[in-house]
Amino acid sequence: MHSFPTDPARRRLIHGAALAAAGTALPFLARAQGLFGKQPITLLVPYPAGGATDVQARALALAASRELKQQIVILNQPGVAATLAPTTMARKAAPDGYTLSLMLSSLYRLPHLQKVSYDPATDFTYVANVTAATLGITVRQDASWKDLNALLAAAKAKPGEVSYGTTGRGGTSHVSMERLAALAGVKFNFIPFKGAAELYNALMGGHVDAVSEAGFGAAVAGGRVRLLATFNEARSPTRLNVPTVKELGYDVVANGSWGIAGPRGMDPKVVQALQEAFRKAVDDPEFLRTLDLNDYVRFYMDSPAYTAWAHKTYADEKRFVSDLRIKLDD
Repeated sequence: MHSFPTDPARRRLIHGAALAAAGTALPFLARAQGLFGKQPITLLVPYPAGGATDVQARALALAASRELKQQIVILNQPGVAATLAPTTMARKAAPDGYTLSLMLSSLYRLPHLQKVSYDPATDFTYVANVTAATLGITVRQDASWKDLNALLAAAKAKPGEVSYGTTGRGGTSHVSMERLAALAGVKFNFIPFKGAAELYNALMGGHVDAVSEAGFGAAVAGGRVRLLATFNEARSPTRLNVPTVKELGYDVVANGSWGIAGPRGMDPKVVQALQEAFRKAVDDPEFLRTLDLNDYVRFYMDSPAYTAWAHKTYADEKRFVSDLRIKLDD
């Protein structure tokens, strides 16, 4: 679907370029305090508290707060395949920089699947992209399925009985899993959840058989779940023992990402100050630790690059949905 850096060398290259450009950010950050009053900035997170994205957002907000010398508070607002928070912001928030939202990849696909109240091309001011995620298929460590082919064989033997969950209907993980099911000729029982924390709790509690999602790193490291495959183009350097769905014979490649945006019509000076604060914040050691913990990578884009990427992704998703005849159940 999208092209993201997935290896440490690529991350170091981007990191080096960011450091080389750091001097240009200083004048904007020096003036940032004059652009904001005492009111804190609210960053909406479209997932419940406790999941990988929420933890990452809190670490990023703390680092960016120090750069801006301006408090950034997190407000969790899950729902509608991670689009409720940004669309609520677009409708209700003033374009003054005090209300921002995380933007997930599902936001660019959902308008092509169902009627929505927003336009990704016109309703947002794209401030900065932050990360790229590895999506994977996991089961409990004690599950009988030792690899993806075994899971698919079980689903084929008992159509509709093997269940899996993702964070929302129409999201990248959901669509990727349904593409896999179509190519493998199987039918799963799909169960949507509001966030990753709830989703992995359901997996551990036996309420779903498998999970198709990002943010599995901590659960895998803790020995609670088994990672069967990823949706990467190539094997992750940190998961060389885990095959990709593509190499197993199913041509499904997908990545997740999240960035930050505000309502349309924001003052360019405010956007500049915010993007530079987030650019410096993505190099914060604690934030990078939260990324490594869950197989995410730093993938910073400034406002112009992120805007162009968002518009292209929106157009690409239209072709993608049309070609595959993907539809959401009523």
